[in-house]
Amino acid sequence: MKKFTAVLLAGVLAVGTLSGCAGKGGGDDKVIKVAASATPHAEILEKAKPVLAEKGYDLQVTVFDDYVQPNEVVESGDFDANYFQHIPYLDSFNAEKGTHLVNAGGIHYEPFGIYPGTRKSLSDVAEGDSIAVPNDTTNEARALLLLQDNGFITLKEGAGLTATVNDIQENPYNLEIVELEAAQVPRVVSEVAFVVLNGNYALEAGYSVGKDALAYERADSEAAKTYVNVIAVKEGSEGKEKIKALVEALKSDDIKSYIEETYDGAVISFE
Repeated sequence: MKKFTAVLLAGVLAVGTLSGCAGKGGGDDKVIKVAASATPHAEILEKAKPVLAEKGYDLQVTVFDDYVQPNEVVESGDFDANYFQHIPYLDSFNAEKGTHLVNAGGIHYEPFGIYPGTRKSLSDVAEGDSIAVPNDTTNEARALLLLQDNGFITLKEGAGLTATVNDIQENPYNLEIVELEAAQVPRVVSEVAFVVLNGNYALEAGYSVGKDALAYERADSEAAKTYVNVIAVKEGSEGKEKIKALVEALKSDDIKSYIEETYDGAVISFE
């Protein structure tokens, strides 16, 4: 009897251990743990909770204020997915960090915009003005392309989505391009002529693309198609039923309507 009890206890412990392992990174249970940026990603996820609850899933959202930890916690298996980044950033992060993250589905894009600082109109630009842009590789290129599209600078041929300030070929206004960490850009509006912001930081700063942007990326632009924000998961997890359910919920008509009504063009659902 003692031997039987020992075997039984060992079996219970083994099952408990396996259940615990399945819980990390989510397994294919009914809990979906997602790391996200606050705006708009976490807000959109919150609206998706009832959609997923109807299918029996418990969506748990944790907000991060940087662009590194959300990938690290998915790579480690502590979270099932993250929602904060576009594909070029995902690819560059994998290459730099040796991670194994993949795109499970494109959800929305956030058009870059040029917003007023000390100048209130693009036509007010003057010799020697300064313009603040994000300094990370992919977002700086988008900012420079938008400045080029609006006649401020000309980039070297072929610079495209890898452009840096070193690729500026013509600068007729002798503009100073001030490179700052993305979160810092909106904080210098009183010190520069214009700021160029990606969507989530524009929203956090209280800007609206529809009301405040002096110019912004159009839906058919190369940048808009390239920089769609995605649900990222560890390679091999993209086929899990709960990941498919998460993507389906975020692409549902309810979420599309919420995005359209809430963000006034600063966030656009990706088809």
